[in-house]
Amino acid sequence: MDTTDSKIIFDEQGVCDHCNDFYKNVLPNWYTDERGRAELESIVEKIKRQGRGKEFDCILGMSGGVDSSYLLHLAVTELGLKPLVFHVDGGWNSEIAVNNIEVLVEKLGLELYTEVINWEEMRDFQLAFFKSGVPHLDLPQDHAFIATLYNFAEKYKIKYILNGGNISTECVRNPMEWLYYGTDMVQIKDIFGRFGTIKLKTYPFSPILRHKLYLRYFKGVRVVKPLNYMPYIKAEASKLLADRYAWKPYPQKHFESRFTKFYEGYWLPERFGFDTRKVQYSSLILTKQMKREEALEKLKKPAYDPETIDDEFNYVATKLGITSEALRKYFTMEKKFYFDYKNQVSIFKTGAKVLKYLGVERSIKR
Repeated sequence: MDTTDSKIIFDEQGVCDHCNDFYKNVLPNWYTDERGRAELESIVEKIKRQGRGKEFDCILGMSGGVDSSYLLHLAVTELGLKPLVFHVDGGWNSEIAVNNIEVLVEKLGLELYTEVINWEEMRDFQLAFFKSGVPHLDLPQDHAFIATLYNFAEKYKIKYILNGGNISTECVRNPMEWLYYGTDMVQIKDIFGRFGTIKLKTYPFSPILRHKLYLRYFKGVRVVKPLNYMPYIKAEASKLLADRYAWKPYPQKHFESRFTKFYEGYWLPERFGFDTRKVQYSSLILTKQMKREEALEKLKKPAYDPETIDDEFNYVATKLGITSEALRKYFTMEKKFYFDYKNQVSIFKTGAKVLKYLGVERSIKR
């Protein structure tokens, strides 16, 4: 991490606050030994007990990425759970992602439930964020995934949501200036109200208070992250998936979506100077899965392929129903950030502190 994170702080030894946060707040409370295993076994027993006699005892959102894919393998083959495998199609699935989801579901003998987001609404929502000038263009896609999953769990009274999020590969968070909160309804309404052109009649929404407070404490819906209770090595997980299921790896984390590949690989670093690989590699370095020298060497090359980026650019423009010239104008327009629009950042920060105090969530920076 470097000063492309405008809020970064270095101490007297030149160590940044991302690292200091990990060593001070995360590592001392992260157990992947027998303590973590015992806690996970206790949680799994509760899931099985509440799901006894039912077709499913939990729901697992499947993107086709390594984390969710490995979690599905783990849940079925090692934990003995009966997950409802749920996928949200926001219109940008890559062929690799579709294949990876299909091979796992088929070989594990499961059924796949797919919710398709109305494309015209998704397209207009995404275009509104392009027009706003902000960096967090993936918010419409991310929010749809989160909201649909929670809505489905509530509708069918599924109490446990398995989530592939993990400390091992995500202990360093993206700076808020880069990727803002995906559930800030005040910001969403402000940006779409200014730049949207149609009504979002079917697009799924879920305000953070709904799924953090109402669904959890009143409806008993709980999110469980099993990968945090055991050693999780990304390279080993990828190899196991490839060997057992013919699963195919991606060039970079989150590249299972063609939009996210374009957005994180090209748009963010070239328009804003924000390279999310710095966050991803920093996490792997802190958890001893990558050497710093290796990360620096990888960062010398762009995340996108210079030979095919024009085709990717044209594909995204065509998919969004605009010309390449119009997309170029969004690329060169004045830069805006979350703080240029209405937001609930103070509420999010207060809520994070309360959840940390209650022991519900670990340290949440920025």
